[in-house]
Amino acid sequence: MSEQKHLVDVRGLKEYFSVGSGVLNKLELKAVDDVSFTIDEGETLGLVGESGCGKTTVGRTLLYLYKPTAGEVYFDGRLVTEKNVSEFRKDMQIVFQDPYSSLNPRMTVSDIIGEPLDIHKLYSTKKERAERIAELLTLVGLNSEHANRYAHEFSGGQRQRIGIARALAVNPRFIVCDEPVSALDVSIQAQIINTFEDLQQKLGIAYLFIAHDLLVVQHMSKRIAVMYLGRIVEIGPAKDIIESPIHPYTESLISAIPMPDPETARHKHRIILEGDVPSPLHMPKGCPFRTRCRYATKECEESRPELREIAPERFVACHHR
Repeated sequence: MSEQKHLVDVRGLKEYFSVGSGVLNKLELKAVDDVSFTIDEGETLGLVGESGCGKTTVGRTLLYLYKPTAGEVYFDGRLVTEKNVSEFRKDMQIVFQDPYSSLNPRMTVSDIIGEPLDIHKLYSTKKERAERIAELLTLVGLNSEHANRYAHEFSGGQRQRIGIARALAVNPRFIVCDEPVSALDVSIQAQIINTFEDLQQKLGIAYLFIAHDLLVVQHMSKRIAVMYLGRIVEIGPAKDIIESPIHPYTESLISAIPMPDPETARHKHRIILEGDVPSPLHMPKGCPFRTRCRYATKECEESRPELREIAPERFVACHHR
């Protein structure tokens, strides 16, 4: 990848968890295994894949909510480490998947949004604090009069807006959006997606947008990275990934996107993968996708393909592409 300075630059990120009890029974779960990508200022990178592929772990590990097993994360050209991560907390925030469990039911909306302001001492007077909270509520489409109510009094969509306001309180330059609409009704999803887009236009925030719904990711993202069993198998411009997928796994994901036009849907060829996703505790030798791939050969069994650039801005990890 080019040497230009990116806002977020993730290199060889790994997150392994020890599973099992006792010394002899310990197994290593490779949740994230050698993941690299970049995100520029004001850009959205979509991260897609099946449940359990490691998408959420990538987002949390690059923010040091989990300590990385290996790899490097650079923010605006500076290396983020366990020792200096507190210096980056204002610039890097997260919006969690479940607005029902990510907000403290004992705190008012004012206290939830005000907590980051308190921690980072971003106000001089109580009046200034209250004004900033009211401003943030308005920014995400809520009424400033909601400040004194509790989270359980709101709908799922409203709660997610509160979570977004909390993330925005410290004026971040980058937000990890961890499946922020998957727990919401379809009718509300579009509203929240539009909120994210409006905020990006107004504030120039960069997003890592994690989701399993490709249509949502296509709408939100400039580029898309496709993940399978802890590794990125393809990355490229959103339009190219959707219209001409290269990796066999991406082909299968794209073929499963529902088509609104019945006539188009009737002639669409659905690629159904055979077999189950292997356990990350017992990864197959060679290419992790080979057990479900119709193009798999002896080479796929013997060596794991590296992510390589095969066209401008198109990267794929496949021996046969």
